[in-house]
Amino acid sequence: MTITADTLPGTQAVRRRHADQPRPAGSGARTAALKRAALLDGLLGDPHDPLNEHGFAAFVAADRNRRPPADTEQLLVEAGLGTEFVPARYGGALTRADLLLRVLRPVFRRDVALGFGCGVTSSFAASAVWAAGTDTQRRSTAALLLGGGRATVVHPGLALAGGVLRDEFTVRRSAAGSLILSGRKDLIIDAERADAYVVHAATATATAPGPRDHSVLLLDPARLPTDRMHRLPRTPSTGMRAAVFSGLRFTECPVPDDALVGHPGEGATLALRTNQVNRCLVAGAVTAAVDPVLRSAVRDATDGRAAPPARRWHRPLAGVFTDLLTCDAMATACLRAASLLPDRAHVPTVAAAYVIPILLEDALEELSAVLGSAGRRGGDLLHGMLAKLVRDLPAAGLGRAGAAACQAVIVPQLRTLATRAWFSEEEPPPGLFRDHACLPPLNHQLLAFAGGADFLAAYLAGSAERLARARSAGGRIGLLGRLVEEFLSELHELREQCSVLPERFSAAMTGPAAGALSDRYGLVVTAAAVLGTWEGQEGEQPFLADPGWAVLALSRLGRRLGIAVPDVPEDCVTDVLDELLRRHRAGRGLDLDGIELAL
Repeated sequence: MTITADTLPGTQAVRRRHADQPRPAGSGARTAALKRAALLDGLLGDPHDPLNEHGFAAFVAADRNRRPPADTEQLLVEAGLGTEFVPARYGGALTRADLLLRVLRPVFRRDVALGFGCGVTSSFAASAVWAAGTDTQRRSTAALLLGGGRATVVHPGLALAGGVLRDEFTVRRSAAGSLILSGRKDLIIDAERADAYVVHAATATATAPGPRDHSVLLLDPARLPTDRMHRLPRTPSTGMRAAVFSGLRFTECPVPDDALVGHPGEGATLALRTNQVNRCLVAGAVTAAVDPVLRSAVRDATDGRAAPPARRWHRPLAGVFTDLLTCDAMATACLRAASLLPDRAHVPTVAAAYVIPILLEDALEELSAVLGSAGRRGGDLLHGMLAKLVRDLPAAGLGRAGAAACQAVIVPQLRTLATRAWFSEEEPPPGLFRDHACLPPLNHQLLAFAGGADFLAAYLAGSAERLARARSAGGRIGLLGRLVEEFLSELHELREQCSVLPERFSAAMTGPAAGALSDRYGLVVTAAAVLGTWEGQEGEQPFLADPGWAVLALSRLGRRLGIAVPDVPEDCVTDVLDELLRRHRAGRGLDLDGIELAL
């Protein structure tokens, strides 16, 4: 049987929950989010200042000493970061996931572990409550986060820090009818410090693994018997060493009936629905961590002078800058789709969480060549930052384990997309790619799993049609038209290959061949996100409105795909490099927004 939304519990009800939507969030909400991001960046101060207790030196030291940066954590609590994870209807600032991404960037730009310890872990935990919790559960979770408290989530199977947890929790009904929780896990972020736990527990009555074998519990430690719940000692981790990983053990622990989130057996569906946003949010936020590395490479390649770098560094520097814009375009489009197209966003959003880390890993490798040849200004601090970032990315779920989890979601859906969606689905509304468009607020209840839709593939086909006449023209627009045609041909080839995949899970959906299909699919839809971002420009940023950066972005994606791409003219590269140098000198972000930073 083909996996679709209708085959999993709870998703039919989700489709009926379109009533009671809050007012759309438009340019005012975006402006407010960017202001909050700038304010937070200013509070954290110049990260390069060695005397700044919230700077890179402090975070490298915290990582080396395996201790959380307590002063910075307190600053973020006092700054009200917790309000960003609470929907506006419950008194918080959360309206859209793409705007939450903007506010998280100043934190992740400084330290990935800090972003988890004071940010997205609580957001991950709360997402299941926003999606399926009762009003009482939502209000209690909102009060906790608004008050500066922490929540953590305990998923089955794969964990952060690269740990594979074969042990898991189980929940069952006792003879008296009460819920009983048992089990142990040793590697949970913030288990020691959290004020609430969102636990995915195997349902003891399940006879075989499947979509109904887990339930979700919202637990307040203060309501549990102290002799049945135990916080275990801290466990050292390879990455995010300043984060606090420890364990939990429950021994026949009675759990209040009102702890159940959603329906019994709904855990897998909830995880699949909410993790599409959670994983994409992390991938987009971690992109900001590469910003200071690229700046260091620019500084070293120019030797701190106003002169441009040597010609041999033009393409690496311009290319990595373009890759950061590409990552932002992909993350932003998918997170906006979670608001605008919640029943069509699942596979592209998981693809974003899959492709972005690959691009970032390649970017760091490319920058290492610049830093290794020209680098002499960053010294031990730069080395410490780079080593820390390389360790932290896999720990954040963006390494091989995270890629495997994304592939496991993407590959089984490719046949359905090939036979039902590609080249037949309508394009997404134009507002998806416009910064000032009014979009519905994020409603976790509406997020669907395996909806059989692909808005980015649809956009690629539409963009190719619009650019068809430009293919014979000269200049950058003609070159862009030729590149888009190559990506469209790749999608046609993918459709042929994916349409013959088996309907049921089999060996054809595992191994290198399946991985290659997910690789190709992810790069194709990432190209569509770049095109949408370029076409969606509204005149405020001439650089992004020019096709030059999109030409370079698609060229780099095409080379990764192994398709025939024309040579990128030198003036495209120099224009992108000039924008990078302008932003570097002006202290502006190296993302789509380019806001002024505290440097």
